[in-house]
Amino acid sequence: MARSALAGSRIRERRTLAGIKQADLAREAGISASYLNLIEHNRRNVGAALLRRIAEALGVDPAALTEGVGAALLDGLREAATAAAPAERRTPDLPELERIEEFVGRFPGWAGLLAALQGRVAHLERTVETLSDRMAHDPYLSASLHEVLSAVTSVRSTAAILAETEDIEPEWRARFHRNLHDDSVRLAEGAESLVAYLDGTMTEETGLAAPQEELEAWLGARGYHVAELERASAPEPESLIAEAPELASTAARKLATAWLRRYLADAHALPLDRFRPAAEEMGYDPGRLAQQFGADLGAVFRRLASLPDVAGRGTIGLVACDGSGTLVFRKATEGFALPRFGSACPLWPLYQALSRPMTPIRALVEMGGRGRRRFLTYAICQPRHPGGFDGPQVLEAQMLVLPETAVPGGGDGPVLAVGTSCRICPRGGCAARREPSILAEEF
Repeated sequence: MARSALAGSRIRERRTLAGIKQADLAREAGISASYLNLIEHNRRNVGAALLRRIAEALGVDPAALTEGVGAALLDGLREAATAAAPAERRTPDLPELERIEEFVGRFPGWAGLLAALQGRVAHLERTVETLSDRMAHDPYLSASLHEVLSAVTSVRSTAAILAETEDIEPEWRARFHRNLHDDSVRLAEGAESLVAYLDGTMTEETGLAAPQEELEAWLGARGYHVAELERASAPEPESLIAEAPELASTAARKLATAWLRRYLADAHALPLDRFRPAAEEMGYDPGRLAQQFGADLGAVFRRLASLPDVAGRGTIGLVACDGSGTLVFRKATEGFALPRFGSACPLWPLYQALSRPMTPIRALVEMGGRGRRRFLTYAICQPRHPGGFDGPQVLEAQMLVLPETAVPGGGDGPVLAVGTSCRICPRGGCAARREPSILAEEF
């Protein structure tokens, strides 16, 4: 249904709020009450002249009766509908999806509630993914849990000795009491420290536990776009870092300096005023852009990821790793969960590129879970020689992640089915599964 057809719902809402009877409004507008009733129930479209007369009678601007439903609300409802459908049923086949605007127009309260619940579900799923990834890899969390369990075991053992042994010498009883006190203090301190750590990291997806995460948080606050370095007379990276209290550690500042110097070199080689329109014209194809500007693919990847927005359709993600597979950079895009420490199948194209240096890899991937969103990925592994020609070769792999909606015509070709991690992936029958999932396999 066209957006203009929903003007009837807004006319009815405005008339009700103003306390005007349907017959009175129809008389003012020069139409019959029965015809106005059809309009208000979205069964008749409203012409421009009639809409002006109705707006005058209601004392409102005609635009207030014709403006469309919020895009965010519509997107939320479409996401909810897609998430509720089985994997084999893609969006065009969903029942009554074409009537989504009519639903919003007639039942705005229920539509808002449904969209809010979908957003809540998506947030909780991301929280589960984050905590699962952290619990599996975070060394601080592992050590803290071990300390708590060790203290609990010690307290239990000491308490059992005191409870089960009746003839303990006073000297030994005093020792056991002292041990029990010391272990209980250690347990309390360990538990307090663990709770404080978890509370501090729940507010952000990247709990700032490492210099790299400090850098990513600082870049994330800027949208991964440093406007100061886009100018012809760009300042030195050190001056920007000096004004960034978020980069608290020396290590984070060193990482930021290296990253900004690389950003500055990419900005000079691929000027924004020329690169951005070319990227939009070429459908964000990194191969064509590299050929157009005579630049290597890695620089084009980083430049695309520095664009703040892709024609209003979302941001471009980027993830990089070194030769060991350790992630050295992460810029996530909505719906494509990037693990904190690697070793997860969303990074499959990245590690494929790592095993085949200088071979470009293009893959259309579909994330598991609710919605089954698709993304177009490009990956490349390139050697670097930071120690000079005779120095050791260092490999760096990068993977670009584009929302399918950002690519004209969408992605094509075979689809690679991936999930966040085996532990919380609902996909059944996966040949590469390492362990059973804790989620029911509903999809």
